[in-house]
Amino acid sequence: MEKLFYHGSVITMEEDGLYAEAVLIKDGKILFAGSLKEAEAKAEAPEKIDLKGHTLLPGFIDAHSHFTGVANGLLQISLEACGNFKEIEKTLKQELEARKPAEGSWILVRGYDHNRLEEKRHPSLELLDRVAPEHPMVVQHQSGHVGIFNTAAMKQLEIGADTVVPEGGVIEKKDGKLTGYMEENAFLEYLKKIPLPSAKELLDAYIRAQEVYASHGITTVQEGMLTEEMLPLYQELLKSGCLKLDLVGYADAGKGEEIARKLAGYLHTYKGHFKLCGYKIFLDGSPQGRTAWLREPYEGEKEYRGYPAVKQADVEETAGMAEKNHMQLLAHCNGDAACAQYLKAVRAVESRPGEMFSALRPVMIHAQMLARDQMEEVKRLQVIPSFFIAHIYHWGDTHIKNLGSRRAAYISPAGSASRMGIPFTFHQDSPVISPDMMETLWCAVNRRTKDGCVLGKEERLDVLTALKAVTVYGAYQYFEETEKGTLSPGKKADLVILDQDPLKVPLENLKDIKVLETIKEGETIYRLSLM
Repeated sequence: MEKLFYHGSVITMEEDGLYAEAVLIKDGKILFAGSLKEAEAKAEAPEKIDLKGHTLLPGFIDAHSHFTGVANGLLQISLEACGNFKEIEKTLKQELEARKPAEGSWILVRGYDHNRLEEKRHPSLELLDRVAPEHPMVVQHQSGHVGIFNTAAMKQLEIGADTVVPEGGVIEKKDGKLTGYMEENAFLEYLKKIPLPSAKELLDAYIRAQEVYASHGITTVQEGMLTEEMLPLYQELLKSGCLKLDLVGYADAGKGEEIARKLAGYLHTYKGHFKLCGYKIFLDGSPQGRTAWLREPYEGEKEYRGYPAVKQADVEETAGMAEKNHMQLLAHCNGDAACAQYLKAVRAVESRPGEMFSALRPVMIHAQMLARDQMEEVKRLQVIPSFFIAHIYHWGDTHIKNLGSRRAAYISPAGSASRMGIPFTFHQDSPVISPDMMETLWCAVNRRTKDGCVLGKEERLDVLTALKAVTVYGAYQYFEETEKGTLSPGKKADLVILDQDPLKVPLENLKDIKVLETIKEGETIYRLSLM
């Protein structure tokens, strides 16, 4: 069945012929983009779709998120709207009363940020024990890197005052007693030990998660850390055939080869809309949590610079494993010291005789503190920075406090990357924040914090370049530049229809543009209800 889109702004994202009058698609592929007259001449008996003055673009590409995390988040209690401990306690009590969880079952909570709480600190063990003394409970910080377990949870996980702390992590104690608070590798390690939801619960949540992404115009999504514990759920997900969006997976590097063996039928090629493309490794934490690894101390500190999550030798070993197995490597790097560690590892593997690690397009996830003196090497090694650019709005004011104005102004240096000809992508690290691409574009172009401060005017982008980060460069990151990213003949008919043209609205209004429809390979998977 042919479909002909016309009577609107069609942004092809092609270097030659940015705008077209019409797009013709058939059997999930683009047949033609150009003049309406030519499109009609090429068509046989198309369904004509009047855009009514709205704007058609290539579907947006999520460069980094956690698909299962988004699905799980739909099953968890959210504290994002809470401004203090009193509101947290009230919300938890109300949710537990409404949900009536089974006796002794786990209570999973997410979304608080101590930076935004009146108390400016993490919720206490006493608060959690008071709310759910008989239920194991974990409350996860919005960054995903730290959190608090209550006493029942620590007992079930067999965490005691003498528990060995995993390297690159923190299990906090005061006066020799556990506080329930943990950071990084310690927190993440114990999160893995929590029982997962049932297959039915999570399958339903996966379907709902796809709707969340599609509502923001996204047609390709990522599973940014596929762990061994998630494999049974993935087998159910893939068997169900419920995937509509393309889903790109990256295996936990610690179990990367084993996970790849178990998903061998999905390596580098979509099957049922899923493919496994590489490995993921964490090198540090988050700047808002003050666990990102920096070259200079945090503001107000004499020595504390955060800390690494992995030893240099282990990073190089992982990079070597990726090279050997022809797998792309994604490395979480927030601080400039973590960026330096990754670049050193890429450089070490690249220098070996016959190695071409750069051809595997290694990705630096977040790259928030990537510094000017590191950019030349990023370009030389062909590392792709994927910026969490919306941090500028959501945590920019916190970064000023934690890093000082000088360093905070250079957060997510997309403008510098653009001037140097470095391809880069944008992401929201969902479920950390909603996968709202229009807000992300607004952040990249305006670089304004919640308090109205502009961080680094010279790092602002024009709208077209920002759009490339979520279309053209996103496709390149996934080795899909011949399949996605522009409205070109032969590519997948992955499309998004917006109510306004982002290249023509005032820059301040970018975040207000609405996604009207999302189309995956010619089929509508989301349409905004106007009722």
